Amino acid sequence: MERLIHTIPAVWDENSRILILGSFPSVKSRESEFFYGHKQNRFWPLLARLTGEETPITVKEKKDLLIKNHIALWDVAASCEISGSSDASMRSVVPNDISPILKSSRIKAVFTNGGKAYELYKRHIGPKVKIEAIPLPSTSPANARMSLDDLVSEWNKITNLIK
Repeated sequence: MERLIHTIPAVWDENSRILILGSFPSVKSRESEFFYGHKQNRFWPLLARLTGEETPITVKEKKDLLIKNHIALWDVAASCEISGSSDASMRSVVPNDISPILKSSRIKAVFTNGGKAYELYKRHIGPKVKIEAIPLPSTSPANARMSLDDLVSEWNKITNLIK
């Protein structure tokens, strides 16, 4: 188990209306230096379906999709001990400070991508910012029981807040 520091900056602007928080970047995301970098992760195809956009490929396209659709994106953990990409192995979590995003944007709701992100948010961030997070099922390939259509159905609740 190694202690890692989150090096991917949050994506947001003053018009962001929702904040989506993952747990911590996977090995592939750390390698690509951007969120949801694993080819099998359904996050980007899911957001494309929900927003009616093309699935972004480059980091610039991904950032543009988020900003255009008023979505802020970051992770709960600023640093942690973790084995590979396993959320279950996360220990000694130090949370990110989301208050600059909340103070400088128009965030109406906070969503978490997966159970670990929700658990960590409830423990480390929610009590400080006094905002309940809305848990959404993980887009990770480890969540094999849910198809992309299932995820779209569950994640559809974000669309009313971004349009």
